[in-house]
Amino acid sequence: MRSSFIFIVSILAVGFSLTANAQCKGSIVGTWRLVSVTATTDKGDVDKAVLGQNPSGLLTYTADGRMMEIISEDGRKPLSIPDRVAAPAEERAKAYSTFTAYAGIYLFTCDKVVTHVEIASLQNWVNTYQTRFVTLRGNRLTVRTTPISRAGVMVNIESVWERLK
Repeated sequence: MRSSFIFIVSILAVGFSLTANAQCKGSIVGTWRLVSVTATTDKGDVDKAVLGQNPSGLLTYTADGRMMEIISEDGRKPLSIPDRVAAPAEERAKAYSTFTAYAGIYLFTCDKVVTHVEIASLQNWVNTYQTRFVTLRGNRLTVRTTPISRAGVMVNIESVWERLK
């Protein structure tokens, strides 16, 4: 039953995504490199280096309705040993908290992307829907989250991406 539901949602996502893309001025399909990330609190406080001065990331949207995003904070340190399970817990915690990744199927409606998350570095996101508001201008894509908690503070995260050639 569950696999049938996922299959139907996948088919609808592909059809809806392709139809919505045809109605938009541009397409988000492709691979994007992270340019910047900014966090804004509900009080209006802005942190332009929320992930450090030079975070790294790749964002891919495929024509068949799949996406994946990977973001690494600036200044991440390698583990003291190449074994991610045996490395000291403190190092593993820091590595985990400075890296985000998720993937799934998406619907694009010109100003919004809704992703049904199938896999994520934060297990809490699996089988949820993540909504992002998007603006496409030339080769730049701006993505804004709905309010999320970061270090106990509610913020909106805005990331700017540049299309890879």
